[in-house]
Amino acid sequence: MVALLPILIPLLTALIGAAFYVYRFNRLKLNPILGGVIGTVAGAAGSLMFMLPLNYCTFDPERDAIDAIFGVVLIGIGLALMLLPLNWLITTLILRRRNPISDGTTGSGFFRGRLTPLLLLAPTLVILALFLYYPSLDTFRLSTLLVRLGTPRTAFVCVDNFTRLAQDTDYLRYFGNTMLMSAAIVILSLVLALGIALLAYQPITGARIYRTLLIWPYAISPAVAGVIFLLLFNPTGGIINYALQGAFGISIPWLNNPNAAPWAVILASVWKSLGYNILFYMAGLQNIPTDLLEAGSIDGANAIQRFFRIVIPLLSPITFFLVITNMTYAFFESFGTIDYLTGGGPLESTTTLMYNIYMVGIRNNDLGKAAAQSIVLFAIVIGLTLLQFRTSGQRVNYGA
Repeated sequence: MVALLPILIPLLTALIGAAFYVYRFNRLKLNPILGGVIGTVAGAAGSLMFMLPLNYCTFDPERDAIDAIFGVVLIGIGLALMLLPLNWLITTLILRRRNPISDGTTGSGFFRGRLTPLLLLAPTLVILALFLYYPSLDTFRLSTLLVRLGTPRTAFVCVDNFTRLAQDTDYLRYFGNTMLMSAAIVILSLVLALGIALLAYQPITGARIYRTLLIWPYAISPAVAGVIFLLLFNPTGGIINYALQGAFGISIPWLNNPNAAPWAVILASVWKSLGYNILFYMAGLQNIPTDLLEAGSIDGANAIQRFFRIVIPLLSPITFFLVITNMTYAFFESFGTIDYLTGGGPLESTTTLMYNIYMVGIRNNDLGKAAAQSIVLFAIVIGLTLLQFRTSGQRVNYGA
């Protein structure tokens, strides 16, 4: 039975792809036979996308059930990656051909030939291929190997680097740390940035000077932010504890307490990203039509009601954009702050998924496991971003 899997799996996915495209081509009033052919090829290719490089190792008899489940998930992902983008492309081309621009208006600019745009895009494509696409593909290769930093020998381990993460309680704790700290960073930075932007937007003397001063922390690297807050939150000689001791007679072990250390990282990350968020919110406040606010005032709405009923909805596109960018910052760029401020401690209370990748890959020299964890982290961020577009994105108001 196992020997027949390289035949049965592509055959099954080819049937799924054929059924999907026959249905789609019928909806588009196209030839269903052509759709069946396209779906058959795309479905079979989807199953081979991951299984062919892995040589169907997830279904070997000596492997655990979790490996077989992971193999089925990989087949489903490959099938979706082949069918859905191709379906979007075909649908877009068909609709564009059926609904051409016929009212005399001109669309976006275009080149008459194909050589000129390719030549203009060539430098960018070469850079992306060398520094983005190739490293990404090599990361997938490393994730299936037992690789030690500094040793040339490798061993193929199939998907063990992935499946063992599901049974690793420490990794699940790091996942919880990442989600909680990221949520706190995003919420606090957006709320504080909006409040400060509202104050900075007021027409007072010297506004340009302090608006510039509010934005400058964004130019500082996360590592420098970590050093600055290390001086502030140092338990023995920090400025924060010195002020608390003098005013209230208390001293908080910010960097030695597992409950307090995450908040030190959160506050440092919020301060680092605050200027970026203020900049966008101030630009959004300048674009809010004053006649809408005046109409709300005439209708009897007070300042708080105008803020929540007019200002917040009109700022929703900027807020949606900042949620995505701040979430990405919290997952990835907070690494430098954590490394200089807490080093992942105490008791791994500030160890996030990104910091754990560094610990596993560089400190423990296990590049294969680190590559697998980086792919999982990338998938988590992509999934959360898509979830934001599917939920919050539908409530964004782009009209004035």
